[in-house]
Amino acid sequence: MRVAPVLIATFFPACTISTMPTGPLQYDSQAIDRGTAETAKIHLNMGAGDLKVGSGTQKLLAAYFTYNVPSLKPEIRSSTSANVASISIEQPSSRMHFGHLKYEWDLRLNDSVPLDLDVHFGAGEANLDIGSLALRSVTVDMGVGQLQMDLRGTPKHDYTVNVHGGVGEAVVRLPSNAGIEAYASGGIGEISVHGLTRDGGRWVNEAFRGAGPKIRVRVEGGVGQIKLNAE
Repeated sequence: MRVAPVLIATFFPACTISTMPTGPLQYDSQAIDRGTAETAKIHLNMGAGDLKVGSGTQKLLAAYFTYNVPSLKPEIRSSTSANVASISIEQPSSRMHFGHLKYEWDLRLNDSVPLDLDVHFGAGEANLDIGSLALRSVTVDMGVGQLQMDLRGTPKHDYTVNVHGGVGEAVVRLPSNAGIEAYASGGIGEISVHGLTRDGGRWVNEAFRGAGPKIRVRVEGGVGQIKLNAE
């Protein structure tokens, strides 16, 4: 996704913008075993690019990277303490590169380990297909771009979702078989909600008033669209 540097500079004034020469595509992968982990904390920090997060591995994490600027090779750190795994994946430095940048992360997480997912995303496109994961909390901070978050699935327990967006579009798809309580607010832009009923300053579905897992969602946008779809 091509994003104007002036917009990035507006929302990320501490970042340095450059147009370093690109090279041939490089492909890297890394897997992290579950080991003794009973829960996990996943922290993702991408300056600009395409991010995909989903399920589909027996490992704790299976990561696949594609990039054409060698200095942008993702940095991965992991540790386990008291049966809690902590994994951090970051784009090196705070420098954002433009031009013919190719930068993709494809991350697959274990769907049986309860986890907290924290995503910081500067610019581009993020596709989070995470409804089948054993989520405890999800936090997403986005600058400029598009977010597609699919939470459809069968939740194993209650969890919270917080999305903070700058410029762009945030689409959150919610399951119909779980209790939903949603709040959405935006500075400039449109908010559309489907499949939920307005209840004061929030939106809920019928399942929220019954037993079973609850998903509490809060989406805040700056400029752009917010879409909540309960299906």
